[in-house]
Amino acid sequence: MQSFSKLHARYLAEKENREKLDWNRIKSPNDKQVIPYSHLPQITGPEALSKLAVLKVNGGLGTSMGISGAKSALEVKDGMTFLDLIVQQVEHLNTTHKVDVPLILMTSFNTHDDTLRIIKKYVSQRISITTFNQSRYPRIWKETLQPCPKHALDDKKHWYPPGHGDLYESLVHTGVLDRLLAEGKEYLFVSNSDNLGAVVDQRILQHMIDSDAEFLMEVTDKTRADVKGGTLIEYDSSMRLLEIAQVPPDHVDDFKSVRKFKIFNTNNLWINLKALKRIMNGGGMDLDIIVNPKMTDNGQEVIQLETAAGAAIKHFNNAHGINVPRSRFLPVKSCSDLLLIRSDIYSLQNGRLDMSESRMFGSVPVIKLGDHFKKITDFQPRFKKIPDIIDLDHLTVTGDVHFGRGVTLRGTVIVVANEGQRIDIPDGCVLENRLVSGNLNMTEL
Repeated sequence: MQSFSKLHARYLAEKENREKLDWNRIKSPNDKQVIPYSHLPQITGPEALSKLAVLKVNGGLGTSMGISGAKSALEVKDGMTFLDLIVQQVEHLNTTHKVDVPLILMTSFNTHDDTLRIIKKYVSQRISITTFNQSRYPRIWKETLQPCPKHALDDKKHWYPPGHGDLYESLVHTGVLDRLLAEGKEYLFVSNSDNLGAVVDQRILQHMIDSDAEFLMEVTDKTRADVKGGTLIEYDSSMRLLEIAQVPPDHVDDFKSVRKFKIFNTNNLWINLKALKRIMNGGGMDLDIIVNPKMTDNGQEVIQLETAAGAAIKHFNNAHGINVPRSRFLPVKSCSDLLLIRSDIYSLQNGRLDMSESRMFGSVPVIKLGDHFKKITDFQPRFKKIPDIIDLDHLTVTGDVHFGRGVTLRGTVIVVANEGQRIDIPDGCVLENRLVSGNLNMTEL
């Protein structure tokens, strides 16, 4: 609770002093602060891997998809879960290069027991797996700004995992940081467990070593779908992560602009562990506070004080961004994302997703599934088999729609079932540039 007390006191002080970001002091990063991936060195050998550890942020429940347990236990491709794919990736790395890269899972009180149960099945595989539980912070009442729980054993609903910015404190308090250093590990690759594109990249690791960078953040080019993602900025001559929650209301449109802020944070981070030890021993980090308002089941307003792991960039020497290909950012946040991952656009190779060579364009289609597909228990019965979408550009589906086997979707396809109607796309149907509505009325687009 010492970490929470410090965060809470800082929040109250900032609120009292009305400290705000000065928008006029924000600058876009220059060419030395964000380096294109194409400029990174080629790899000559696997030696650097012996100093690497991999950490996955694994505290999420996936409630937005209707998942009650750990999100990483969801089957995402060919019957394999997020954790299955992660383990397969790291095991393949170890086997191929004859190294011992350990896997660390940062869980929360929501996912810890689930994760311990799941990882038992990997006991015979060539991989060392460590789990540790991140902090548990009390929610605070919006009106009084005082903690909701009255004691440590108070109801679970009064507590929350305080975001991935808690990573650094938790690495120290659990002893995992000291253990990694004692094992000769110097670099840590951190990413979210639901980002299927976040695999170990030796070119980025080698660049980190060659450039003496203590911290690297992978960023990628922003699209219209990413306007809310945090971005890298220069502020008072240092690199900073700017999240939308920190943006003054009258500048939100500026923040979302692809013209001014061209990149966003993938939350794939590379950290020098010796530097992290030095910083934590020197008083730790004051990460920017993200105020996350919530509503309790009985309608009371509460606040969660959170921090982002990427905000630590300002504390490290020679920290900068790497503009990586979009393929390194493949998160599954919704059933629309899941449809894409399960489709024929991607195949699995040693736990990693590879885009099919049959896909004419390097980009993926835009998929928007309506509320009938929001929960995983609703999504799965609506597809006898995932459609062939290798030539799809855009798919929008709303209402009570079901897809048969062997369906092919090409170009732009829009399917709209009105209230009280049901549309069944028949087995073997090919839809190309079509609007389907009513009782299978088809209009060419």
